Amino acid sequence: MKFDKSKLPSRHVSVGVKSAPHRSMYHAMGLKNEDIETVKDVFEENGLGDCVRSLGSPSPLHDDIRIKVSGAEVFSVPRVVCHRSWSELSWRMQTLRDNPDCALEEYDRLLDVDDPGLHESLTFDPTQNPATRAILSGRRPRIAVLREQGVNGHLEMAAVFDRAGFCAIDVTMSDLSEGRHHLESFQGFAACGGFSFGDVLGAGQGWAKTILLDGALKEMFEVFFNRPDRFALGVCNGCQMIAALKSLIPGAEHWPDFGRNLSEQYEARQVMVEVLESDSVLFSGMAGSRLPIVVAHGEGRAEFSGNEALSMLSASQQITLRYVDNYGSVAQNYPFNPNGSAGGVTGLTAAEGRVTIMMPHPERVFRTLNNSWHPDHWGEHSPWLRLFQNARAFSD
Repeated sequence: MKFDKSKLPSRHVSVGVKSAPHRSMYHAMGLKNEDIETVKDVFEENGLGDCVRSLGSPSPLHDDIRIKVSGAEVFSVPRVVCHRSWSELSWRMQTLRDNPDCALEEYDRLLDVDDPGLHESLTFDPTQNPATRAILSGRRPRIAVLREQGVNGHLEMAAVFDRAGFCAIDVTMSDLSEGRHHLESFQGFAACGGFSFGDVLGAGQGWAKTILLDGALKEMFEVFFNRPDRFALGVCNGCQMIAALKSLIPGAEHWPDFGRNLSEQYEARQVMVEVLESDSVLFSGMAGSRLPIVVAHGEGRAEFSGNEALSMLSASQQITLRYVDNYGSVAQNYPFNPNGSAGGVTGLTAAEGRVTIMMPHPERVFRTLNNSWHPDHWGEHSPWLRLFQNARAFSD
């Protein structure tokens, strides 16, 4: 996130703290102006007052690194030059390890000195809960938090559905295959993120095959997907798995498969996405919003059978989510588009909006404190809670 240079000088200053016993070396730390005297008093009280001195502060007038000695300027260079020099070695190493084109795109993003950084732009009021009436009924619909061996995102998924007014039930695939649970007893299910079978059987493919190659399970899922009063959500590994079940889902025939990231690396980072107009019951009322969210996957690149499939999905408003850059434009370059998906596509829907899949993890950031960046005005919950509140409203 780029600093607002018009505000920084009145709020922050860099203070050098001389290390001990090597008292010739200073370590800089950033402080708010109102905290400087308090910090200096603490050092003074502990006999270290002579180890602290002011080094400098950001300027709203320029984006240069300038050093003055006794009032005379001895060094001045644009900040971006220093930044690229600092990052050059990492970039060169990255070109040898990763996809060199992606490495260069990430390195060249430093040239955009006006990058506004992460942001939010909402078309809905996150303080309004569309499920209020449903929650006041006192009923807590059962949601199956579905996982396979190796999946690790079930706890966060259970937590957010519980917060939204559901009764979250931990359900493993062996529970379904051995008859301890049946999908018909749940209002919905959420296939969680993680690494089913360690992903050694492909991105969610092994998980999907345990359903497709078992007649009873295949019928159970197909019946569920066709029920007009039921919903399903697939996130990350669960997204890959449900995408591989598209033959069982009405209207999902043009969905993509998910392959290895174009960067050739596992991607875990905070990115920007835009919610598109669709009939997804989970994204109801959220279209047009832009929000930061986290991704964590190695095989998240949406691979379509052809341009026609992507066009048909777009025309039928089955694309729910896409990556955008910090200006709000469709993200084509890395790392704004972390996996190289065409058109930035990272979320889809089918079955008249009742089945939704997405690569990012909204369940991991539904609480504000779980976001590595967020606007100051967010309260206890981030706007991503709305997706799960919509699920509760649908389940009334």
